[in-house]
Amino acid sequence: MAASATRADALVHARGLTKRFDKLVAVDAIDFDVQRGEAFGFLGPNGAGKTSTMRMIGCVSSPSGGELRVLGLDPVIDGPRIRARLGVVPQADTLDMELRVDENLLTYARYFDIPRDVARARTQELLEFVQLKDRAKDEVEPLSGGMKRRLTIARALVNEPGLLLLDEPTTGLDPQARHLVWDRLYRLKQQGVTIVLTTHYMDEAEQLCDRLVVMDKAKIVASGSPRSLIDQYSTREVLELRFPIDAAPALDGKLDGIAERVEVLPDRVLLYAHDGEAAASAVHQRGLRPESTLVRRSTLEDVFLRLTGRSLIE
Repeated sequence: MAASATRADALVHARGLTKRFDKLVAVDAIDFDVQRGEAFGFLGPNGAGKTSTMRMIGCVSSPSGGELRVLGLDPVIDGPRIRARLGVVPQADTLDMELRVDENLLTYARYFDIPRDVARARTQELLEFVQLKDRAKDEVEPLSGGMKRRLTIARALVNEPGLLLLDEPTTGLDPQARHLVWDRLYRLKQQGVTIVLTTHYMDEAEQLCDRLVVMDKAKIVASGSPRSLIDQYSTREVLELRFPIDAAPALDGKLDGIAERVEVLPDRVLLYAHDGEAAASAVHQRGLRPESTLVRRSTLEDVFLRLTGRSLIE
């Protein structure tokens, strides 16, 4: 009974969801539920299956197997009805460069049969929301990458969607532009918009997601809130050591007992400990002289490293 209740309440419900391209399994029998009003993320490296999953949720690619319900409907049968209630921000901006900024929204509104006066009012509101009101009559081409991204998000909101899908929303943006996009998405979440996003940026997932799944090689390898995943798979702090490349020490046994776990990466050594400063002191007491030491809090990057043995961005 509990399972059917979850399925009825979830805006997206997947069980054993699979996508194959000939012999390649892009998504391998994954289970997840997205609840109303939450920001739900798919975190993983390129090629993990995130975009293939989003394309199935967005009804532009049919599942090869398993069960999928979006807004309570079957994407295979009810694709057009679902798409009418979705907002989609694809990985690459698909803005019409021939049209001005406001015309991109007004033209898109026609696809949803939104009356012209409503579309005009909504365009003004949305351009103000994404901080582009003063660029309404400008050409799209000269806009910065961050502005184009915000315009794409505004366009995705024209039909007042119940579910907003964002595939790698800030890839290629500079830090300031990324934070502006994050701020807008955070405000949407506060307004009750349900958000599903993919990202390979751990800080983006930590900032935006109430819950997320970590994907690797077409499978879900962990799920939970960012905080619970860090608590479950990592320590409170991490000590990063960097040694001179031409004089990296043989660490055989020299770090034993200092930390709960040690990861030796090509460019640095990570010591997972609850007290990073104490670990740093112990390293120096053993005669090791790193070029630099950094104590930081654990992140989702550390979770991914623990689960897969490699970094998110390689």
